[in-house]
Amino acid sequence: MVKQNLNVSENSTELEGLQATLDKLVHHREKSKVKGLNLHAFIYFITIRNLSGRSVTLKGRKWVLSNDDGTTTVVEGEKIVGETPVIPPGKSFSYNSYHVTHLAATASGSFHGVDEYAEKIHVRLAPFRLEIPKDLEMSEENPLS
Repeated sequence: MVKQNLNVSENSTELEGLQATLDKLVHHREKSKVKGLNLHAFIYFITIRNLSGRSVTLKGRKWVLSNDDGTTTVVEGEKIVGETPVIPPGKSFSYNSYHVTHLAATASGSFHGVDEYAEKIHVRLAPFRLEIPKDLEMSEENPLS
C-alpha cells in the first residue's frame, strides 16, 4: 500500500496565504495505443499564488493519482516544469503540463519549497478528476460506432 502523504517533507509547513488552484483541465484523446490501451492526455493549467508576507521558492512537486481500477500512481520530482520559481508576496506562478493515462483517476497534488527564511513549506492543490469522456469509452469498446 502506498502512503498518500502529500507533504514531501515531514518538517514542512503549509504556508498560510500560499494557494494552488487548477485553472483549467482539458482532455485530449491520443492517437496512439500502447499494448492495446487507448491513451488519453489530460492537460492541466495551474496557478500558485503567494498571498503570504514571505517570498517563496518552489523546488518540487508530488502527485498522487488514485486510479479507478484501485491502483495508485505516485509521481514526485524536483522542479516544476523544469523551473524553481521564486514567488514574491502578491505574485503568482502559472504553468501547464499533462498526464497521459488509459484510466480515469482522482489526482491530488502538492508543491514544496522554502520561504525567504529557509523554512520548508508546501501548498496543496485540491483533488480533481481525470475523467475519460463516456462517449470515448463506448467508441473504444465498439470500433464500429
